[in-house]
Amino acid sequence: MNLKAARGDLDSRMFDLVNMILLSLFTIVILVPLWNVVVSSFSSGRALAEGGFLFWPSEFSLENYRAVFRDESIWQSFLISVSKTVIGVVTHVFFCAMVGYGLSKKYVRGRKLYMTMGVITMFFSGGMIPTYLLIKSLGLLNSFWVYIIPALLSFYDVIILMNFFRNVPDSLEESAKIDGAGDWRIFLYIMIPLSMPAIATIALFNGVGQWNDFMTTKLYITDQSLYPLQMKLYEIIVQSQTQSMQNSGSFAIETTTKGVQLATIVITTMPIVVMYPILQKYFISGMMLGAMKE
Repeated sequence: MNLKAARGDLDSRMFDLVNMILLSLFTIVILVPLWNVVVSSFSSGRALAEGGFLFWPSEFSLENYRAVFRDESIWQSFLISVSKTVIGVVTHVFFCAMVGYGLSKKYVRGRKLYMTMGVITMFFSGGMIPTYLLIKSLGLLNSFWVYIIPALLSFYDVIILMNFFRNVPDSLEESAKIDGAGDWRIFLYIMIPLSMPAIATIALFNGVGQWNDFMTTKLYITDQSLYPLQMKLYEIIVQSQTQSMQNSGSFAIETTTKGVQLATIVITTMPIVVMYPILQKYFISGMMLGAMKE
């Protein structure tokens, strides 16, 4: 019996060792390229032109970032990105939570029909041209609300929240109704606070999607004052490529197209990198609880 216990303990330690080695290698594979991108973004054009893998900038330079921030309208684009991300996340989460809370009740009339319609939208869409015509007919072209209204509902998120609401004991809701609380009060003051892990998970997914969204601007926006950061940085990269071709001498010494591209990568990913650790503690619990049913 002791031999079996000792062998089981050895197997467990071997598994932990192998697991730690594999995870360490996986972490290195992820971190090393990221570190190279950050370091290269702070390198001069001459250092980047020499090529090679950089662990530390041989010629430290902020010219790549100056090239990005030289356009003063980038701050307007940054404001648009922050605004559409914050407003989009809040409205998306609140709208999906309302729909999920309603569909979590079996006594709701037409519930099966609504569920069927929602599931269909997860697998089929109208296509690019019909969607464009719909956006145009709604008057959302060259409008800030084109970032918000079409992204209000995701039935995948509705299902996560719906299953989460089902796990809340019915006795809690019944007690609130006995105390005189209505459906809105129960939803706002009981269901929303209890579902914060699921809401934080959905907010993280939707926030990343809103921040990185590029195609919405490409398809529906021509007014440059409504360009988000992603679209503005795309223009800066195109301009730097043109400038590099026209002036391959002094420009190549101070900065390069590659350097500008690396700087834009750092700028666009930094807000998400900062926000993710804040929401990480809710991430796993939100996904697990929202995916389980009684």
